[in-house]
Amino acid sequence: MWSSGNLPPVFFCIYSPFLDFSVNGAAYSDEQSIFQKALCCELMRSFGVKITSNNDEVDVEAGRTEKDRGKAFRSKRVLTIHNQALLSGLAYCFSSCSMILVNKYVLSSYDFNAGISLMLYQNFVSVVIVSFLNFCGIITTEPLTWRLIKVWLPVNIIFVGMLVTSMFSLKYINVAMVTVLKNVTNVMTAVGEMYLFNKHHDNRVWASLFLMIISAISGGFTDLSFHAIGYTWQFINCFLTASYSLTLRRVMDTAKQVTKSGDLNEFSMVMLNNTLSIPLGILLIFVFSEVDYLSKTPLLESPTFWLVITFSGFLGLAISFTSMWFLHQTGATTYSLVGSLNKIPLSIAGIVLFNVPTSLENSASIFF
Repeated sequence: MWSSGNLPPVFFCIYSPFLDFSVNGAAYSDEQSIFQKALCCELMRSFGVKITSNNDEVDVEAGRTEKDRGKAFRSKRVLTIHNQALLSGLAYCFSSCSMILVNKYVLSSYDFNAGISLMLYQNFVSVVIVSFLNFCGIITTEPLTWRLIKVWLPVNIIFVGMLVTSMFSLKYINVAMVTVLKNVTNVMTAVGEMYLFNKHHDNRVWASLFLMIISAISGGFTDLSFHAIGYTWQFINCFLTASYSLTLRRVMDTAKQVTKSGDLNEFSMVMLNNTLSIPLGILLIFVFSEVDYLSKTPLLESPTFWLVITFSGFLGLAISFTSMWFLHQTGATTYSLVGSLNKIPLSIAGIVLFNVPTSLENSASIFF
């Protein structure tokens, strides 16, 4: 649950005309009218926010407590947001959809042939933003220790592999087919949870997974822009993505035991992932000979290009945070399945924005 002390700053920016809370949850000012209080409560309730008092429940419509309707609002109220799983899932879907489209735009429209370098820059932007927010006291992150790094390093290697293979597949495959083929990830994740964590799924889950496999197979057979290298990278990406979601949840619990506070929030995990990925990314740049390409490409002299990839860095931070947040609220299979909710709008957007040739049969595979 979120309290008033750790709600996102954007929440207070939106509702600042209606709110008179201090960081520690101070009471409404005496000058505020009952109408303003009730309006504030209604706005927050529409976002799934519930106002509770240390003593009583609040009657939102009248602005009075249930036990004593004649009393004014109590002090030290706490803001909590319910249905965090739903909220985090929607945020994850939106950021994931945006990230795929922007990466495809950079790699294809700009014909940028350094996907690892793009990933490295995005991770660098994420580290800078989180460090700045931590320095300003807006968020808190756990200090990096060798014990924490050793626990987190295996999942970080998978994370880097997942990002790199995603870049390579997007270079060769259109957005619609990337989203369709990601259905394979859901099946791998469900099977992995069954064998690794002894978690059983009901028939409805398996039925939906079966339809997703049909979608992936039919999409591949009817893809007018089929590229064997791109499909190979995408299937590797599916395996690494499933491994990442299965491994991350277990590592989350283990990592908490080696932190100084005994906890590990989402921003700390984002900081860990992106910081550790930078040296790995630098190594891969030399392995795949991207240094020569970067020294010759004129794109690095374009301010517009830098603006676009910097924006993609902000999206990288968003998807890192929302994926951690959502996986914290749910299981690996749910995380994987919800990630497929953006398949239809993302596929349509990819076909329209990038003028992808398609057929009726291939388009039908998107709707499975």
